[in-house]
Amino acid sequence: MKATVYPGPITGSVPAIASKSQAHRLLIAAALVDVPTRVACADISKDIQATADCLNALCADISYSAGAFAVTPRPVSTGAVLDCGESGSTWRFLLPVAAALGARATFLLRGRLPQRPMAALYQALEGQGMVITGKSGGRVSVEGRLAGGAVAIAGDVSSQFISGLLLAAPLTGQAVDIRLTTPLGSAAYVDITLQTLARFGVRAERQADALHVPGAQRYRSPGSVEAEGDWSNAAFWLCAGAAGGGPVTCTGLDIHSPQGDRAVLDMLCAFGAQVTVSGRDVTVTGRDLRAADIDIDATPDLAPALALLGLAARGETRLTNIARLRLKESDRAQTITDALRALDAAADMQGDSLVIRGGSQLPGGVCDAADDHRIAMMAACAACLCASPVDIRGAEAVDKSYPRFFDDLRALGPRVEEE
Repeated sequence: MKATVYPGPITGSVPAIASKSQAHRLLIAAALVDVPTRVACADISKDIQATADCLNALCADISYSAGAFAVTPRPVSTGAVLDCGESGSTWRFLLPVAAALGARATFLLRGRLPQRPMAALYQALEGQGMVITGKSGGRVSVEGRLAGGAVAIAGDVSSQFISGLLLAAPLTGQAVDIRLTTPLGSAAYVDITLQTLARFGVRAERQADALHVPGAQRYRSPGSVEAEGDWSNAAFWLCAGAAGGGPVTCTGLDIHSPQGDRAVLDMLCAFGAQVTVSGRDVTVTGRDLRAADIDIDATPDLAPALALLGLAARGETRLTNIARLRLKESDRAQTITDALRALDAAADMQGDSLVIRGGSQLPGGVCDAADDHRIAMMAACAACLCASPVDIRGAEAVDKSYPRFFDDLRALGPRVEEE
């Protein structure tokens, strides 16, 4: 699909979509109890649907209606085939869970997912006696039954590895100690997992270089849970509002959320944007933005939204510690740079930094979304800084996390055509 976004201010109010990070975890926990659970989730994306579909194949009956999932656990299906689509969270969370259930499952991996790093998680599971085959392709099988005990794993490759082991831990019936051999990166995502475990009655604790889950625990249903507003996708509206002057209000956000991407508020302030919080409503206005140096190691998903601020700000903006961007749906360090250059922006990579020189109106142009939802959203929002329209090829990539993105963009003012 091609989307054309015409220049114009982005202003008004938009509700935050449901947190994809929380929805994955809540669905998995709900499938592992022994009674039905209602998981309120106002929005479904391809990634969330992938997790629901995999759990349907593995151990639960899940349906969706009126903004909520009904999750009814059932006996584990041995030999289940789990289609993860392109969802890294689905794949990395459910591999340890299937292992702990003794499910002898096969996972189907689409798009760039077979190329994303998995060696550390494979090694940790095989160290516990699991047999994993097909590791070099798009069809991976796991056999055996994961036991409790001590597990050593790198903490700086993907926090999803640690979250997957935490979600699997209560199923072993034994105490599980996860020792991190390198410092934990994106720790906030592990905190989301710990919060989910607590909501389902499982005790766990994080220490400096380890996580501990006591034995003899099981998941207990709270009856009903809700996925809160998503900071990662709300960041696009907040940054686009500041870049174009605003104001833009995003509703339904919890500033006390464990989601690490709520750090976007401090980053907006670093660029000189005005941020106002009233309850669960966040309003941003941008005037005369200044360049900033932002370390994105802990919040790599914010990089495409922050690039909008770099385009609008006077001076040279540097997004540092970009190595983790290379392990996303695309090599996001490269695809951000390519998309900005396609709009005639001054952007390049210097070592472990993405450097953007902003402050001038852009001519517009044609961007390739590179099959990456965040690149498509960044390019669309950049139209507010252009003199002519922005064409986005592969714009359907937004369906991965935010299917109604272009509808919400229209509601904030810009004219959008899709074909």
